[in-house]
Amino acid sequence: MTHSLWGGRFAAAPSALLRALNDSFSFDRELFAEDVEGSIAWARAALPASEAEAIVAALRRIPAPHSEEFEDVHSYVEGKLYEAVGPLAGTLHTGRSRNDQVATDLKLWLKHACAEADAVIGELAHALKTRASEEAATPMPGYTHSKQAEPVTFGHWCLAYVEMLARDRSRLRDAVARGDECPLGSGALAGTPLPVDRQALATSLGFARATRNSIDAVSDRDFAAEYLFAAALLLSHLSRLAEDLIFFGSDEAGYVELPDAMATGSSRMPQKKNPDVLELTRGHAARAIGELTGLLALLKGLPLAYDKDLQLDKEPLFRIRGVLATVIPALTAIVSGLALDRERMRAAAETLVATAVADAMAAKGTPFREAHEIVGRELGRIRELAAQHGITLESILDQKSSLGGTAPARVREAAAS
Repeated sequence: MTHSLWGGRFAAAPSALLRALNDSFSFDRELFAEDVEGSIAWARAALPASEAEAIVAALRRIPAPHSEEFEDVHSYVEGKLYEAVGPLAGTLHTGRSRNDQVATDLKLWLKHACAEADAVIGELAHALKTRASEEAATPMPGYTHSKQAEPVTFGHWCLAYVEMLARDRSRLRDAVARGDECPLGSGALAGTPLPVDRQALATSLGFARATRNSIDAVSDRDFAAEYLFAAALLLSHLSRLAEDLIFFGSDEAGYVELPDAMATGSSRMPQKKNPDVLELTRGHAARAIGELTGLLALLKGLPLAYDKDLQLDKEPLFRIRGVLATVIPALTAIVSGLALDRERMRAAAETLVATAVADAMAAKGTPFREAHEIVGRELGRIRELAAQHGITLESILDQKSSLGGTAPARVREAAAS
């Protein structure tokens, strides 16, 4: 039997049409652990100790939801509590609203989601740093405008993505710091009538502080939007990584080969080895941008305080968390298992000496613009010109030793930091 948190003033039960649109249990049961956690904290903060401990003990025994039919996760928890302790369960909602309850649940969930993403991003960054250290002196072509430009090392390429991932982790941590406020005790919108120490309540749930305005507290979804933004930008970075690796593994480039366990074949063409994981990464980046746009559109016209539109904020968050938990470890496995064709990479990089020749001429007194012109006219003799100036692939790489450069020594230093 289901339990409703409202209905006293209604003469008719909710219609099936209303429930089909209104009920959210099918997806918001994802918040079950957080709802129990918040309910335990509220019981201890708002109820007499004897009542609170009986309720807390029962809350801890509530099983995770499966196929039961409830309006939402809050009614599930309270319904199961009624089954365990009877009418005493009704005291738990004293001074509390589903508005501040769900806002608290969601912030707790977002903190967990950000910590989880931070951890798997760290594992990918570690894999890239490991490959950077191993391949610090492995030359390959660097590209601008999708055209071969100057020699770099594969290690330096790896570290470019490490920098992006560091910014991604920073954004997630910034979002957590800004969202580290507890809405519980804000009631429906005006605050709770109970003499609850909201700062102590916030601390008990692991928040840095309590929210300062009850109207804002129940309607604020900035943390959710920031999580989706951080995730969308992260996936955009991962999409770029995927695109690079798709090209590096193409028959035309042939610089890398994906590990067999992280590639697929063709049902028609026996020779094919397809980069499906990398292509799906690009696809998920596109969808993440849509999830962010959708949430911002949902938020942009809402009047204060809580509106039912906010029920639709959760599914995009749940989907993105699942995507990050799947995509990032898959990319980590690919990076760790990449096989490099170092000879082919080197052969391609050895043709990219034109800039180094112009630099060498400038170092001997020819104005760089004039040297640039001369080299541009003499590309057919570029190997001969390189030899005349004592230019080798190793010398080109070693000269790029300024901070952030591709010199192998610099790459090793950066990979170790």
